[in-house]
Amino acid sequence: MAFPSSPPRGPAIDLRDIHLSLGRAAARVHILKGVNLTVAAGEAVGLVGPSGSGKSTLLMVMAGLERPDSGRVSLDGQDITTMGEDALARFRGARIGIVFQSFHLIPTMTALENVAVPLELRGRRDAFDAAARELDAVGLGERLSHYPAQLSGGEQQRVALARALAPDPAILVADEPTGNLDDVSGAHIVDLMFRLRRERGATLVLVTHDAALAARCDRTIRLRSGEIADDLSVAATMPQSA
Repeated sequence: MAFPSSPPRGPAIDLRDIHLSLGRAAARVHILKGVNLTVAAGEAVGLVGPSGSGKSTLLMVMAGLERPDSGRVSLDGQDITTMGEDALARFRGARIGIVFQSFHLIPTMTALENVAVPLELRGRRDAFDAAARELDAVGLGERLSHYPAQLSGGEQQRVALARALAPDPAILVADEPTGNLDDVSGAHIVDLMFRLRRERGATLVLVTHDAALAARCDRTIRLRSGEIADDLSVAATMPQSA
């Protein structure tokens, strides 16, 4: 299945009446409750809220990693709701970059090989050359042959960011990208992520407990008990000049 390469005509992310429950029988919990959300192409959005509010689950729906029980999910102009698993996997590989809190690097592969994986899966003949360029862009041009265990936490997250951006995705999602890092490493990752996202024009959605990080986004969306409690733009929270 081929996907159009032109920019989407509508929003990058469009969620309509999303419901999702997890668990079975008496243990089943209604996580997302009729969520409606639109994210414009190129926009940066921070998802915040208390633990258990549904923000990480909502992010996984946006990444095409969780299927809702009902509702419609459109990403980069494509309705993914009825896609089969194979088509959805190809779509994610082409359009969605994902950065996890725990890095999820393959321990038996070098930094270069980890970044090349999504490119090889897409059949890129220049996968390793492109991966080397991505690692250079995140400041790891001298660490190509190092394995994850030989890298610091900050360096591992840089590899994960390079891997997410290597296919040039339209949408980048990040789940607590600084959660396992010290303050200095976390600040470097945030600066790098926002700079690269800006340079490439990608849409960014991130989950965070860090109010300062959320404030760097164009919008902050607060979830509570599986519903959107607040949706505030930066402009709306800025003091008005006289």
